[in-house]
Amino acid sequence: MQDINSFKKLLEEPKRIVIVPHVNPDADALGSSLGMASVLKKKGHEVTVISPTDYPSFLHWMKGNDEVIVYNQGNEQKADKIIEETDIIFCLDFCSLNRTDKMEQPLRQAKATKVLIDHHHGKEDFADFEYWDNKSAATCELIYQLVVDMGERQLLDKHTAEALYAGIMTDTGSFRHPNTTKHVHEVVAALIGLGADVSKVSKLVYDNNSLNRLKFIGFALSERLEVLTEFNTAYFAISADDLSNFSSRTGDTEGLVNYALSIGGITMAAIIIERDDAVKLSFRSVGDFAVNELAAKHFEGGGHKNAAGGISRIGMKETVDKFLNLLPEYKKQLHTNQKKQEIYLT
Repeated sequence: MQDINSFKKLLEEPKRIVIVPHVNPDADALGSSLGMASVLKKKGHEVTVISPTDYPSFLHWMKGNDEVIVYNQGNEQKADKIIEETDIIFCLDFCSLNRTDKMEQPLRQAKATKVLIDHHHGKEDFADFEYWDNKSAATCELIYQLVVDMGERQLLDKHTAEALYAGIMTDTGSFRHPNTTKHVHEVVAALIGLGADVSKVSKLVYDNNSLNRLKFIGFALSERLEVLTEFNTAYFAISADDLSNFSSRTGDTEGLVNYALSIGGITMAAIIIERDDAVKLSFRSVGDFAVNELAAKHFEGGGHKNAAGGISRIGMKETVDKFLNLLPEYKKQLHTNQKKQEIYLT
């Protein structure tokens, strides 16, 4: 935060506050939003969390979930009015307003003070206050640190601690990714000290599948997984019909790309999904291969070095062909990176 004292002064008197996560919120986006909402409510503020879209049902356990307004579920006019009249807007787990889908213009036009709290690359200069660190593992990690920096750790309770833990757990890949630092473990230890039941949170997030989702994963692994050893790449191409055949719900494709990345010898994994409005892509990598650069250059996307996303508006087949045609350009990097990983693991 550029000036923590000015930020604290901004929150001294009760305000109307809106908190917004990115489109298709994950555990870090929703956990940071509901965690921050809880803290601000305890300070006497009127807080509304507005999500651009819905999110997986395995996140509905978080306290405050039942009060979230989902913008694209017929709540546009109501939400726009709240945004127009609010005093402060918190933008959490994204750093460019285009990550809020149809909420982008109402947010840009809002006269409210804007607060950015995030850890992604590609930051847009739109906020009045920023608490941004692209070396942090998760926005939930930043929320905890901000509350501590404000001297208000006493406002954190068990429910908030569990929401923040969920975001850190998922964004570190259950503490397996390179972004798992000493500070991450210190924050997690503090959250456990506040009462977070880590076993419960893990089960709610990872062991809360529908039968259709398990059948879909089985289908995807057996019928849609392609492995291109020449390019150290594996990918899934999931059509709209595939999703329909398994009555897919929001979140059912979550984590599927990691199965492809887990294959020995794979440097980059991707999942390409045909949605109603566009084709969505998600990329994962190991080592020094930067999928955020690939996503930004070719698919209007971005993210972290080893985890990024993008979008394509040219149709499913054309998108798959475009992705495949890019691989020769990256062949040397993909192969060199895999060799480095082999040395690292020996």
